[in-house]
Amino acid sequence: MSDLSFEQLLEESLKTIHTGEVVDGKVIAVKEDEIILNIGYKADGIIVRNEYTSTPGLDLRTVVKEGDIIRAKVIRVNDGDGYVVLSYKKLAAELGNKKLEEAFENKEVLKAKVTQVLDGGLTVSVDEAKVFIPASLVSDVYEKDLTKYAGQEIEFVITEFNPKKRRIIGDRRQLVAAEKARLKEEALSRLQVNQVVEGKVKNVTDFGVFIDLGGVDGLLHVSEISWGRVENPKKKFKAGDVVKAFIKDINGDKIALSLKFDSENPWLNAADKYAVGTVVKGTVARMTDFGAFVELEVGVDALLHVSQIARTHVDKPSDVLKIGQEIEAKVVDINVEDRKISLSMKALLSDSETSDEETAETAADASDEEIKAEDALEAQDTAEAQETSEE
Repeated sequence: MSDLSFEQLLEESLKTIHTGEVVDGKVIAVKEDEIILNIGYKADGIIVRNEYTSTPGLDLRTVVKEGDIIRAKVIRVNDGDGYVVLSYKKLAAELGNKKLEEAFENKEVLKAKVTQVLDGGLTVSVDEAKVFIPASLVSDVYEKDLTKYAGQEIEFVITEFNPKKRRIIGDRRQLVAAEKARLKEEALSRLQVNQVVEGKVKNVTDFGVFIDLGGVDGLLHVSEISWGRVENPKKKFKAGDVVKAFIKDINGDKIALSLKFDSENPWLNAADKYAVGTVVKGTVARMTDFGAFVELEVGVDALLHVSQIARTHVDKPSDVLKIGQEIEAKVVDINVEDRKISLSMKALLSDSETSDEETAETAADASDEEIKAEDALEAQDTAEAQETSEE
């Protein structure tokens, strides 16, 4: 018979453990802030909350139940109360670091939840291993407020791995840029001139509206918003508006849009509606020293030359007319191809002193001068828009 007692024999039959060793244990009790495990040793193991998770205040009873098997790392053989102190979090972090190292070497795309939003960037956790994504690497555009990423799962790649210095850096920006490039190429392949498209307004400027067409942006220049004159696009559009337009031109990845659909062109029936000799009513839209421009309908403006306002001499239109005033005049000339109409108020007052032919010639000459000025201004606006778009 052995001289050893039953207790001594039982103790010798149990395994020995050491600090740093990895053990498997069966959960025999769970409290809000600690887990007790049978690890096949003379003392049970214990995992306190901050050695199980980095989530503050987590109720362990919501994630662990009796009978579960947990693998953990021994961090102290005796805590003074007869328990072996274990850490699930440290082991998970070590395994996570190994996963991160492999992902770094293989340039693998990872997906993890954002656990913390900082002033300088985001922290994500991969099996309790921390990865920092600087604010400059979160997206391909500057984002002042990163709080929208809190709790979200995001994809990233590891661009720097140095766990000894606790420096593990993630990069989401290159993935976002690559996805945008893919969508842009895909979008360009399905778009063509004259195609009607629908998109969402991204940005509104003085010279036009940038519209997201699903992977590529289109520019709706101010001159293409309406058949009429639009002074300020910001009064008609705002970010988020849904707009249906047609593609006027495609130049590389530059897409020009238009809302001036041919079917709505007010000049289609202008020759009949505004034939020479027709008396029309219109509203004074703007004035220059040489005449007033009268809006007959949206998209159709006519020139009332200063010499055709009254029988007496008028030095400048603003002396007798004002913006918004409704006037009645006779059409003395029309050129549908060049979209020019000349009016005369004087012709209604008297047909004896000035012939219609002289009236038309005077008004048409003035109209030619104005059209040249208008064309030059529109060409300048278009050039500025193209330069801004290219930037």
